[in-house]
Amino acid sequence: MNGINEKLEELERKFQELELKLGDPEVISNPAELQRLAKEHSELSKIVEKYRQYKETLKRLEEAMSLFDEEDEELRELAKEEVAHLRQAAENLEKELALLLLPKDPNDDRSVIVEIRAGAGGEEAALFAADLYRMYVRYAERKGWKVELITANETGIGGYKEIVFRVEGHGAFSALKYESGVHRVQRVPVTEASGRIHTSTATVAVLPEPDEVDVEIRPEDLRIDTFRASGAGGQYVNMTDSAVRITHIPTGIVVSCQDERSQLKNRVKAMQLLRAKLYDLKLQQQQEEMASERRGQIGSGDRSERIRTYNFPQNRVTDHRIGLTLHNLEEILDGDLDELVYALATADQMEKLKLMGA
Repeated sequence: MNGINEKLEELERKFQELELKLGDPEVISNPAELQRLAKEHSELSKIVEKYRQYKETLKRLEEAMSLFDEEDEELRELAKEEVAHLRQAAENLEKELALLLLPKDPNDDRSVIVEIRAGAGGEEAALFAADLYRMYVRYAERKGWKVELITANETGIGGYKEIVFRVEGHGAFSALKYESGVHRVQRVPVTEASGRIHTSTATVAVLPEPDEVDVEIRPEDLRIDTFRASGAGGQYVNMTDSAVRITHIPTGIVVSCQDERSQLKNRVKAMQLLRAKLYDLKLQQQQEEMASERRGQIGSGDRSERIRTYNFPQNRVTDHRIGLTLHNLEEILDGDLDELVYALATADQMEKLKLMGA
């Protein structure tokens, strides 16, 4: 804890300085500066409070250990019990402090754009993609987040070859970032007459939604095409060229949107998706530059990685990255993802602590 203690002492000094500044009349008369310092003070308060609790625990531990030399045997036994309790408390606080010192992912508070694509398995893979979409929508509902469909390519019996949607809510990326990768399902498809279990896959990509200032998109780098949207037929067929396809020429990234009947709305959504893809590309390039750190992360964004299996016959969901198996498949597919998210976040934190040498 020596290196960590030095960092904690430095943070406590900074916290005390901020408290003094917040009482300064010049700062109080400057709303923008007051807001900035108040935010910084609030962010530090949790870790400083925990550090003070840790120092108080160490002080009490030292006092309890000093009673070991007492002649009163009963007092010595009480001291031993107190020392054991305080040592455990100090150890727990050390772990909590180490976690609090971990660098915060700057994207954690962002909303996200999620892409789900059917993989191997034909129509059954498309149905599985629809199941995953419903799972994330239900999870978002539980969290009070808003879901907005960007574009979808449906199949005839209710599946999706591809579906892209936006999840708007504070902390959406921090919870959903571990979902990127290949998801596998094992079950008897509704299209299978003989009752044999099939294995199908779908890929999920979770992209943090950037602010406009995070990504520069020059108009001359874009090729924008319009075309007639395909629909389910009948009244839903759009007779105008409302669908939009945008190609980002420097990277070759192509996005399209045809879900809205208005060409303008489709163009806005397509640009939203393009911005997220370009931001994601930028993040992946940064991660490649820090390859050793990336290997120490859970869900590093490698979308070719098989991350999870949903086994219907055994009512089992297994996350292969952390070796976690749960037997509540129906609840998970209904959006009860909290246990999985917590386990993945905890494992990620533990890996980062190892890299810090904590």
